[in-house]
Amino acid sequence: MPQPLAVTLGDPAGIGPEIAVRAVRGQPDAVLIGPPAALHRAVALSAPGVEVQIVADPSEPATTPDHLRLIPVAAQMEAPPYGRVSAEAGQAAAEAILEAIRLARAGAVSGIVTAPIHKEALSAAGVPFPGHTEMLAHHGGADRVAMMLANDELRVVLVTIHIALRDAIEQADFTAQMSAIRLAEEGARAFGIARPRVAVAGLNPHAGEGGLFGREEIEVIAPAIAAAREAGIDATGPWPGDTVFMQARAGKFDVVVAQYHDQGLIPVKYLGLDKGVNVTLGLPFVRTSPDHGTAFDIAGRGLAAPDSMIAALEMGRQLVAAREAARAVAG
Repeated sequence: MPQPLAVTLGDPAGIGPEIAVRAVRGQPDAVLIGPPAALHRAVALSAPGVEVQIVADPSEPATTPDHLRLIPVAAQMEAPPYGRVSAEAGQAAAEAILEAIRLARAGAVSGIVTAPIHKEALSAAGVPFPGHTEMLAHHGGADRVAMMLANDELRVVLVTIHIALRDAIEQADFTAQMSAIRLAEEGARAFGIARPRVAVAGLNPHAGEGGLFGREEIEVIAPAIAAAREAGIDATGPWPGDTVFMQARAGKFDVVVAQYHDQGLIPVKYLGLDKGVNVTLGLPFVRTSPDHGTAFDIAGRGLAAPDSMIAALEMGRQLVAAREAARAVAG
């Protein structure tokens, strides 16, 4: 049996702790990481009567199948008010992520599943990263990473992530295109697709319409696609962004490379927040996350659905199993 998955509680002022409780309860292959006070409050809301078992090592078994195992961080912090940005909550969320990364890099956990964090809270805490992906890239031991959003109908990889749109246009250069295309192919292979068909979306309307609406497709994106094909990747495009996702959903492509955050996330999220999973590609360990935010507006009211968190756990298990199988074949 592989090592357990580490599940961070996310921002303790949001819905992360309660969806983590609902998703992890009764799952012996998961250990929670976060502030004890936030977890106890979430248990009282979502699973009254369930015991929290503080552990120092992820391999320490639960006393009973229904116990929730917790590796504590920010142990002295009181549970913050629901729905409010605070430096304390941002710091606690960051500490949980860093502890999960440490355990994953040490091989003590098989992967990480992260509950939602709040970017303003991270910033208030002085954390120099806008989100999970950037923090994982810096601390996770990877030369290059990419964000993949996946559900039963679409897989989308982003060239640029959490930056202003005007900066995304500048940063979506040849190197970024090649990195995203390579990671998209590797990510699709991790889902068991032997020969992934990678569609690359254009940046401009109608994929530039032959240069009439911009030359990025001609000068940057098409050369990267050609280089990827020379490297043996089945990459095509640039395809118009307003139709490529429909084509992928219909089965023409296995994964789409999107140029910027909203271009890629809108079609995935439109299909349902309860289905989407965020996967960080390029790390030496598995990382997944639900495809939604902290939902401050409903935090603490018992209304948060754990479906995307459950999907993230299940996809994490699938990706861990795929890695184990690949290692077994390799040697």
